[in-house]
Amino acid sequence: MIPVTKKRVLIVEDDAEIRNSFVLIVNSSQKFGVVNAYGSCEEAIKHLGQDKPDYVLMDIELPGMNGIQGSRIIKDKSPGSEIIMVTVYEDNELVFEALKAGATGYITKSSNHLELLAALEEISRGGAPMSSKIARLVIDNFHINPNSPLTKRETEILGLISEGKTYTQISEELFISKETSKTHIKNIYSKLQVNSKSQALAKAAQEKLI
Repeated sequence: MIPVTKKRVLIVEDDAEIRNSFVLIVNSSQKFGVVNAYGSCEEAIKHLGQDKPDYVLMDIELPGMNGIQGSRIIKDKSPGSEIIMVTVYEDNELVFEALKAGATGYITKSSNHLELLAALEEISRGGAPMSSKIARLVIDNFHINPNSPLTKRETEILGLISEGKTYTQISEELFISKETSKTHIKNIYSKLQVNSKSQALAKAAQEKLI
């Protein structure tokens, strides 16, 4: 049993090595203690009533139920439990899905032990811990015009154009053919009613499309 003075942390991570390292890191703190650690959301949810976690460190990619689905159920069953997603993914769609599912924080597995404990400290003070790259994704999303006529892929390509990438570089970066990238760019020009890269970038800046 963890001391009653310590905040109760539940860990959900299918990689045993990572899971064990998280246990060691959290238990090294004077403020937090691991109440349990599981390899799946199903197990964590089954024992939620007895574990009564203050905080949950949740992986996204799990066998069976994923971390986003699991977070929704945990927040429904235990609204007072705060969830921090700890994942290798920095995809903006996953970030927002996790936040909509009830996650309060989102940090990457590359975070060192000090950053992990700092995230728990921050959430205990009412904050929302996020790695700098994730925070930038969130901020950038608020800057993008929600009424953009461009698809997600077209927005991505326009962003790469703004970085000075060539057709070949765009194709390689997005794993698409050169012809496909040209088709996307043609569609971008058509939707924005422009005839050149400079016009497209000027309109994108003016209308906050990227």
